[in-house]
Amino acid sequence: MTNPQPLITGILLAGGKNSRMGTNKAFLEIGGIRQIEKALNIYRRIFSEVIIVTNDPLSYLEFPNAMLVTDIYKEKGPLGGIYTGLFYAKNDYAFACPCDMPFLNKDFMAYLIGQIDKHDIIVPEIADGYQPLHAIYSRKCLPSIKRLLLMDKLKITGFYRDMRVLTIGEEQISPFNKDGRLFRNLNTPEDIKKIHPLL
Repeated sequence: MTNPQPLITGILLAGGKNSRMGTNKAFLEIGGIRQIEKALNIYRRIFSEVIIVTNDPLSYLEFPNAMLVTDIYKEKGPLGGIYTGLFYAKNDYAFACPCDMPFLNKDFMAYLIGQIDKHDIIVPEIADGYQPLHAIYSRKCLPSIKRLLLMDKLKITGFYRDMRVLTIGEEQISPFNKDGRLFRNLNTPEDIKKIHPLL
């Protein structure tokens, strides 16, 4: 799937504190490419609109093909980032993902898009549970997310009960995740050392 998908916005969450890594994870260079560039290369092949949610927009000015936005509700973690991205999205649906997932799979993202139908949330679920930071959200989620943010309840799946959720199970995920690393993210320098043999 190489043509831009007209109904989907791609949201990249780049607002983390990076405290455990000690540096901005978006600009970590792994396998000769910075994480933010690798993600954007995939996003631009799939999404008609790309939004980077960051509280340090000046660091991302070199990416002119992405809209830079800052959190509407500050200090609300990934849930606040999802809300902000959805708020600014021009399309009815958006795929949300952090910029520290080095094994993004374009074909799996396209598969998720193909499952939208009448659902508000399309989310993978593996043995560890939901993967809410690798999921598609409808703008219809905005009121429910806002309610949680105002109550300072920041668990991402906390608003799922209000919405029409389609779960993508392991049987559907496995063709895209043969090596089991699809949802792996980078939090510490040790995580980087672990993935280098896999690249």
